[in-house]
Amino acid sequence: MFRNAAAIYLHMVGPLLGKKAEASLIRSLHQTLTMAKQLQARRLDRIEYNPWVKFIELSSEYDVVNLGQGFPDFPPPDFAVEAFQHAVSRDFMLHQYTKAFGYPPLTKILANFFGKLLGQEIDPLKNVLVTVGAYGALFTAFQALVDEEDEVIIIEPFFDCYEPMTLMAGGRPVFVSLKPSPTQDGELDSSSNWQLDPTELASKFTSRTKAFILNTPNNPLGKVFSRAELELVASLCQQHDVVCISDEVYQWLVYDGDQHISIASLPGMWERTLTIGSAGKTFSATGWKVGWVLGPDSIMKHLHTVHQNSVFHCPTQGQAAAAESFEREQLHFGQPSSYFVQLPQAMQRNRDRMIRSLQSVGLRPVIPQGSYFLITDISDFKSKMPDLPGAVDEPYDSRFGLAAIPVSIFYSVPHQKHFDHYIRFCFVKDESTLQAMDENLQKWKDELRP
Repeated sequence: MFRNAAAIYLHMVGPLLGKKAEASLIRSLHQTLTMAKQLQARRLDRIEYNPWVKFIELSSEYDVVNLGQGFPDFPPPDFAVEAFQHAVSRDFMLHQYTKAFGYPPLTKILANFFGKLLGQEIDPLKNVLVTVGAYGALFTAFQALVDEEDEVIIIEPFFDCYEPMTLMAGGRPVFVSLKPSPTQDGELDSSSNWQLDPTELASKFTSRTKAFILNTPNNPLGKVFSRAELELVASLCQQHDVVCISDEVYQWLVYDGDQHISIASLPGMWERTLTIGSAGKTFSATGWKVGWVLGPDSIMKHLHTVHQNSVFHCPTQGQAAAAESFEREQLHFGQPSSYFVQLPQAMQRNRDRMIRSLQSVGLRPVIPQGSYFLITDISDFKSKMPDLPGAVDEPYDSRFGLAAIPVSIFYSVPHQKHFDHYIRFCFVKDESTLQAMDENLQKWKDELRP
């Protein structure tokens, strides 16, 4: 209707205007009519908000200790820094394109290294894809496999990108929650106490289920799924012909003697599993943005199709640095000199220190079995300070010099209210950051004294 009225108006007044004025009016009307259309694709509906964009804005507004974002504020190991320096300075061809699906030395070492762990003969050309971080691996997997109305089972709490990536692909997220078991009075909760109900889990699988998203060790909870739990998931995936997308970026960060088990190593699961990893988390260099996905050719060929028609190729130098770092680790694997041994030992000490600090001010942390993170119950604290902010776009504690993430953002909307008394902290931080945390927590405690 508006377009027709504009055309009539132009027809009537056009002769009264000069040619330049008429041309200007036509351009103006064209822009108005063009912008009146819906610009964004429908697949962007319901996913505009990103908590991390908002969190970075908020944390920059306050003078805070950033314990919310999951990145180390200490340097990567010397060998990894040297590997990146070599990539930049030694071979000028590393400033150019490499193969679309991955820098050959990197795909080769990934195939060799993880082939031994998974008990598979991995072809570096067919079974490995290098991506822009693990985030890129996840996005590629969702785009390649999830179709309109496909159901994707997501375990709560979940890394927050799983839901919007499902929606963007046209799928329908189906949620199943880990539920905490009761603890004895005075006893700290553990991520191992948060478990899936087998009957409820089985009920989530239907004829429309396309994929199951597994994250172990889990972000934000730090749960490391046991062999029995993985066998249950594997059985259901096989029974219902479902692909398992296994996000294992924290696989080297497991504590207290717990063991990380890749679900792809279980009988019958390699053929239906995508295993996702991250050089950033592996070598404490999150800015490299080098990730990968491993899987059978029958699935990987579809990820290759998405990759070659989107990013096509990832930066060469980061891949070269990751390759050299893995080659070093392969020589030291399982020995005290291995970074995969040293890093979890150091981070377990950080974890234990943070737990003591949080307890000292009356908070109740949940002891994580792995990952960068722990969550803590702030119910008692909230009862003493009922005006605490709790919205997903506001840190609970910015007024007290610490920035943390409300755990509710890791839940589907109907379940958020049940977990709004937890916040997430990152303990993979430098000594100076942890010291600042201690000081600010004590200020917190003083604020609460009557």
